[in-house]
Amino acid sequence: MKYFIADMHFGHEDIISFSNRPFKNVLEMNNELIKLWNETVQSSEDEVYILGDFMFNGSGKRANEILKKLRGKKYLVRGNHEDYLDDSMFDLNNFEWIKDYYSFYYKRKEIVLFHYPILEWDQYYNNSILLYGHVHDKRIEYFDSTLGPRALNVGVDRIGFAPISIDKVLEKIEEQEISFY
Repeated sequence: MKYFIADMHFGHEDIISFSNRPFKNVLEMNNELIKLWNETVQSSEDEVYILGDFMFNGSGKRANEILKKLRGKKYLVRGNHEDYLDDSMFDLNNFEWIKDYYSFYYKRKEIVLFHYPILEWDQYYNNSILLYGHVHDKRIEYFDSTLGPRALNVGVDRIGFAPISIDKVLEKIEEQEISFY
């Protein structure tokens, strides 16, 4: 199964108040994110696409520790808070690959993965789907209405703090299309 998630911000104390997350402190947030991930991702063969901002200002060593606790094959679409990647202690083998932008086909639909919300993406006029993150605050509604029904913010604050499956993504897109048109 394919899963998607963005903006976990492991280790980022201020994201709790900034994004109104229901955690007392960063330790509780980190532990809950790991728990919810592993309750959702059942197999070491499941693929989890992280659409940026896995960790905020964390060391390579700490990123390694967290990634080792998470089930599945992990792919990273780079966000704006990936400083741990530059740490010589970080093991790049924790990810199957690291890219800035990625797309693939599923059930004859192109799925585009990017950290940032963008107005048009590859195959936009052929009903492709954009999955993104980055937006945490009051601008969420703006991007929801501006990008249209085939874009979905998969930031943890929007998806219940656990990875969302490709099938659930397609359900949400279908619901958005019905309510949009």
